Amino acid sequence: MDGINAITPQKPYVSIAPLLKRLWPSPEATQVTADEVALAISHVFRGELSPVQVGALLTALHFTGWDRKADVLAKCAAVMREAAAPVDIDALRAIVGGKGVERGEYRGGLCDIVGTGGDNHSTFNVSTTASIVASAEVLVAKHGNRSATSKSGSAEVLASMDPAPDLDYITPETILTAYERTQYAFLFAQVFHPGMKRVATVRKELGWRTIFNLLGPLANPVDPLIEARVVGVARRDLGPVFAEALRIGGAKKAMVVCGEEDLDEISCAGRTFCWRLREVANPDYRDDIVDGDTSDESTPRPTVVAIDHFILSPADFGLPAHPLCDVAPGKSPRENAVLLKKLITNQLDADDPVLHFVLLNAAALLDVTGACEGDVGGDTIEERGPGGGRWKEGIRRARLAIESGACLRSWQGFVGLGRDI
Repeated sequence: MDGINAITPQKPYVSIAPLLKRLWPSPEATQVTADEVALAISHVFRGELSPVQVGALLTALHFTGWDRKADVLAKCAAVMREAAAPVDIDALRAIVGGKGVERGEYRGGLCDIVGTGGDNHSTFNVSTTASIVASAEVLVAKHGNRSATSKSGSAEVLASMDPAPDLDYITPETILTAYERTQYAFLFAQVFHPGMKRVATVRKELGWRTIFNLLGPLANPVDPLIEARVVGVARRDLGPVFAEALRIGGAKKAMVVCGEEDLDEISCAGRTFCWRLREVANPDYRDDIVDGDTSDESTPRPTVVAIDHFILSPADFGLPAHPLCDVAPGKSPRENAVLLKKLITNQLDADDPVLHFVLLNAAALLDVTGACEGDVGGDTIEERGPGGGRWKEGIRRARLAIESGACLRSWQGFVGLGRDI
């Protein structure tokens, strides 16, 4: 009886029935707000909703399309980050700022390259590999998880490497030491977002993609320190939505990409639709405002974040196109890990389709960070392509990262963290 009495009773659930009634069938007609949806999502992370109401909420958001609205995504991503395991951002900012890796227009902050998944192409782990390649030049905080849709997600392929890193090692406590030692860290979503366990069963039983499949790329647990990011989406109509969600969330350097084949990467096969966020001068700003007048939030700021839309193709990077079947082997995590290791150890042929696929995406991240604006030797390529990007210079730097062994050293530093600290 003592054991029974010791069981902690389930605290009463919060009811969101009034919101659910307004969400369906027309949330616009009932003036539902993004803040109301975000509050409901916050209850999910705290375990305050019954499974029935969680399922009803996710279903209503999905079938009304409200889980694909920019303001809803931005506000829900914010509450997801607030519910994450807390990181000492000020202490981490001091460590990152002391690394001294600034170059060009890159200010030395953390960077990420991530996709929503769900494109059903089962391509090689491109963004994960590109993140390792790019870490030779910039600090990378790769946010990732196990795959929900493909055979080999980022966590699976990294865990299959030989030697393999301890993916559970990077925690809010150890991340500080990690960036003192290396330029790369994999932030395992299940470590930093424990609240996601509360909704796992409901998501699995629903059988369709929910808002949580879209929030991951927007919920990096060190978001305040993310200087630049590339986000892949698996549907073209999500491109402007994610770009606006990033702008609402405060991003100033980012690019959202969608391959023409509904691919959540920069495509090696053909065109890629891009939405790039850049900080530009605000035409409405007046520099004659006297001190004391700038406290009003309505006062124009010196800069604003603009979103430019353009199209990229492999030729803009100086590379040939390759059909997706050449980079979509649908292999196991272990087989993909073997290929990843060959790539970062410079064992692939220079014209290998998988290598080209990775170079495209690593180059894009390097350009978005602003690192390509800094000269490195006499071979610097100054040519600009669509969107004003120095895409060919990004390719040159990505190749150099592999051929010089710099990205391998960065990866080895990460692998060694759980062993010698």
